Amino acid sequence: MKAPRFKSWLATLPSLNVQQRRQVLDALHPVVGLDQVVALIDQIRTPGRCCPRCGGTHCYRHGFANDLQRFRCCACGRTFNDLSGTPLARLRLKCKWLDYSQVLLDSLSVRKAADRLGVHRNTAFRWRHRFLSWAKLDRPDALNGIVEADETFLLESQKGSRKLDRPARRRGGRAGKRGISRELDCILVARDRHGNTIDAVTGRGALTAAQLEHHLLPRLNRGALLVSDSNAAYRAFSRKHKIAHETVNLRAGVRVRHGVGCAFHVQNVNSYHQRFKAWLLGFRGVASRYLPNYLGWCWALDGRRISSPEQLLRIAIKVINR
Repeated sequence: MKAPRFKSWLATLPSLNVQQRRQVLDALHPVVGLDQVVALIDQIRTPGRCCPRCGGTHCYRHGFANDLQRFRCCACGRTFNDLSGTPLARLRLKCKWLDYSQVLLDSLSVRKAADRLGVHRNTAFRWRHRFLSWAKLDRPDALNGIVEADETFLLESQKGSRKLDRPARRRGGRAGKRGISRELDCILVARDRHGNTIDAVTGRGALTAAQLEHHLLPRLNRGALLVSDSNAAYRAFSRKHKIAHETVNLRAGVRVRHGVGCAFHVQNVNSYHQRFKAWLLGFRGVASRYLPNYLGWCWALDGRRISSPEQLLRIAIKVINR
């Protein structure tokens, strides 16, 4: 639209009634959302833009495609855009990405998210795990000071699978064996007194020292004090790697032991377990293969670490073309 025609159209806006103004806003909302997303992507990507194939930094503009600026690498000739190599590559409806980020912050179910955005439920489900693919990796580099560690268990689920390797259970069901068995997914959570948290799905069944070496040791400061329950896996892990270790005998009813100037307990971790399981109830069951994404999602929301749709979108696309 040329400038004189636009000015005349703009001058007629005050004469619109309420219903007409709402129609204008509804028509402009997707375009404004698209402009915000494209501007945010360009802002994040401009520093350090490189080719996803060869890593070259010399490129030139090569037209537009799917509302994004395309580039061609001077070294290898490959064309790419700012989402190439990211989990959000090839996703459509960019105008609704910020609204969907708000849906994740509100912890809505797939069907409620689809109804709010006006998309198919399969799209809402696919977007959920694309947006969380890298957000779950945004974790602290190390745990320091007094580090509490404990595990919790969820019933293994094959929700959404077309073929099951066991008889189907009605409405989630229950484990066929009492206690800890291979029918349960083990979730390890370690948390220091500053609130830094790491977690991992270690596998099925009881926790082992080898799993602690794989998931906990790389993020545990060697000068930290590890506090756990009386599980033998923690003792073997601490003894092997010479890590200071204190235990709390929960089975005997001892929840807190007082030391010199500090208290030994795992209440922070257990409280995190309760918050995670209570938050998970709103999704009516989660498939075991997606548990890492939900752990990262809960960690992002815990303590309001991520408080805006723009911040969540930044995390979802921050590692680009790497």
